[in-house]
Amino acid sequence: MTSTLRPATTTGAVKRPDRWLALSVLVLAVLLVAVDATVLGLATPYITEDLQPSGTQLLWIGDVYSFVIAGLLVSMGSLGDRIGRKRILLMGATAFGLISVLNAYATTPELMIAARALLGVAGATLMPATLALIRNLFHDPRERSLAVGIWGATASAGTAVGPIVGGFLLEHFWWGSVFLINMPVMVVLVVVGIRTLPESRTPNPGPWDLSSVLLSLVGMIGVVYAVKEAATHGVTGIALGTGLLGAAALYGFVRRQLTLPAPLLDMRLFRNRGFSGAVLADLLTILGLSGLVFFLSQYLQLVQGRRPFEAGLAELPAAVGAVVAGLLAGRAARRFSVRAVVSGGLAAIGLALALLTTIDGSTGYPLLGAALLVVGVGAGLSFTVTADVILSSVPKEQAGAASAVSETAYELGAALGIAVLGSIVTGVYRGFPAPAGTPQGAHESLGGAVEAAAHMPPTAAGTMLSSARDAFVHGLTAASATGAAVLLATALAAWFLLKPQHLHPTN
Repeated sequence: MTSTLRPATTTGAVKRPDRWLALSVLVLAVLLVAVDATVLGLATPYITEDLQPSGTQLLWIGDVYSFVIAGLLVSMGSLGDRIGRKRILLMGATAFGLISVLNAYATTPELMIAARALLGVAGATLMPATLALIRNLFHDPRERSLAVGIWGATASAGTAVGPIVGGFLLEHFWWGSVFLINMPVMVVLVVVGIRTLPESRTPNPGPWDLSSVLLSLVGMIGVVYAVKEAATHGVTGIALGTGLLGAAALYGFVRRQLTLPAPLLDMRLFRNRGFSGAVLADLLTILGLSGLVFFLSQYLQLVQGRRPFEAGLAELPAAVGAVVAGLLAGRAARRFSVRAVVSGGLAAIGLALALLTTIDGSTGYPLLGAALLVVGVGAGLSFTVTADVILSSVPKEQAGAASAVSETAYELGAALGIAVLGSIVTGVYRGFPAPAGTPQGAHESLGGAVEAAAHMPPTAAGTMLSSARDAFVHGLTAASATGAAVLLATALAAWFLLKPQHLHPTN
């Protein structure tokens, strides 16, 4: 069947005069999540020094948020369809702000992991609700494309605001302060959102099936955990058993959705080739990018010796490129084609990641800045257009479910990417040669090596740190090579999967 997008009918649809003000509230929620994701990477060296997590615990701190949010997005998107998207957005934003305080004052690695998991529960309510409300606020396809572009550009702006503000805070306060910046954003979001956001829900949605919620959560977490364990320790009995449990739960989830009169997720959405292609492209893109995002801040600080604020500024080109490209993506997709813009954006990211395989500890900033700018432009083009494709391919009553699938793909890709690419970096790093007497913690993470060097004789410390930094860079370039291969393959797949797609022409 053809999957050419058809615009939602605007017959009888009334344009809300405050729809753009309402959009500003929705993008605040996006900003909240984007800032949180970026400041974690910047704060990782300080968290490592203070909490002294093992290498495995450090990866869990980085990806448990994505694990939980990936497992709950579909369920929370469906819950929003039932109880009201405005209600669940405001509840989630409030919880997100409050749980951020728990993250800020975590005193052990275990408490930090638990706080990140709880933040994932709150975060699962935000992203599907924002996209679904955009679908219901903007009936005109041209306005909706612009709104989605602003939504995506704000997420990219958050990746710039997070490191810069976070870097400033890290230089003047303790690492927990980077999580407390969520509080004022949350307060503004809730206060303004109560007055401006319209409520929307699916009429006669049926009950919220708790069995489906449990199957989805167990399935997603089980599969991602199995991949993480296999990437770190090989195919062990625990990894195999967890993976089989997760796969069985996901199979049960799909079977149950096909039989329920009011499923949490309408599986017929995947019959649309454009919808399926866009979701797959998002998942693989973020999988290939996530290793770079998670480890780049550590490279800038612990290898190149930049201060946190300087490291945040160094990452700015990626955000600037994504903001500009996101605002122009809809117009470009109409002038050329959906598949040209998405495939071109993904190929650009792949080539930029390939360029990063040439870096070493002394690589100059022009190469890094140029590569990050290209990554940002490619991501802004591809993510904005795929979000528009996903929203436009479903009736507005299913916007919450479609948005949840989109965000699940994003978070699942992030979790898998950190698990697989992060394990590549960690695996290469752990084997570095070190002088006799080097503490075991130095082999767990580069932050651990920096901490260990402070308690070693100067000559031995210098030798150990040089070896550790070289190993970390080798791991990072290996992860970049893997990411480049994934992105280039995804660009080729998107070229074929999105062939019939087009966005509604402007008037």
